[in-house]
Amino acid sequence: MFLWQAVALGLDYTLVPDWPAPPRTAAGTASAWNLIQVPGAAVDSRGHVLVLHRGAQPILEFDSAGKFIRGWGDGLFSEGKVMAVAAADRAADASGYSAVYGPAGCTACGAHSIRVDAEGNVWVVDAPGHVIYKLNAQGKAILTLGQKGVPGMSPTNFNLPTDVAFAANGDVYVSDGYGNPRVVKYSRAGKYLSQWGSRGSGPGQFQLPHNLVVDSRGRVYVSDRDNRRVEVFDSDGKFLSEWATGGVSALWMTREQRIWTGGVLRDLDGKEVARLPGDVGTAHGMAGTAAGDVYVGQLNGAVQKFKRR
Repeated sequence: MFLWQAVALGLDYTLVPDWPAPPRTAAGTASAWNLIQVPGAAVDSRGHVLVLHRGAQPILEFDSAGKFIRGWGDGLFSEGKVMAVAAADRAADASGYSAVYGPAGCTACGAHSIRVDAEGNVWVVDAPGHVIYKLNAQGKAILTLGQKGVPGMSPTNFNLPTDVAFAANGDVYVSDGYGNPRVVKYSRAGKYLSQWGSRGSGPGQFQLPHNLVVDSRGRVYVSDRDNRRVEVFDSDGKFLSEWATGGVSALWMTREQRIWTGGVLRDLDGKEVARLPGDVGTAHGMAGTAAGDVYVGQLNGAVQKFKRR
């Protein structure tokens, strides 16, 4: 799509400078946020932006103008860190990822994804902890999927999970992700319903199911990052189609039923309709508002806001 076509559709975006607002030093001068890595962002029911980063107080809350509200989440995430396994060291048909723990990790290195469901609950994924938490507005865990520190490939265990998504009826989908090549489906109450996926590059297979979103029809879109594509499934895991997207990490479904695949906005057939300006090549997680503004978390330690013009 040409720029003039995107503008005609109202899909032109501009980077908002100095977002979030710079913190202040003890002397009252402007400083910079030390965010280490920013694997995700989410927008809550009040329009506040939840920035997930790998450091102290791993969930930072800002208003839409970038004013800092509060930080929280200490102790929530493990210190393990997902690492790639060299091809020469992998067993046949094995995952290309593992995790290191202890001093080789870092504070809150387990933080991998953050999402907000339709009821305003905050969901966070601790990848090397093998667990997903559903948190209420006070930050209290009210549902846990997986068992912390216990990897596996069962209805109750994950191996380095990556993301979580929600259907309109409340069903929950988990991409289980770095260690296992599958998507797991649960009811809103956390009851196991089904799963699909195997390791490979064919239709319905995964090398790294990294992010996922669900449209209003119940179709599930999965970024199979290492196969450089997005795969589309029905609600029960039947393979429908795939799009060549490059090695995209981040997905976000807009209110208008378009999908951000990293810095590229697509319709539900995979056709490009807009792009974010600048370099968002390390986009790891993203979220948007009803007005169309977009927040991007990057592993280079940046969080960016793009405003829809």
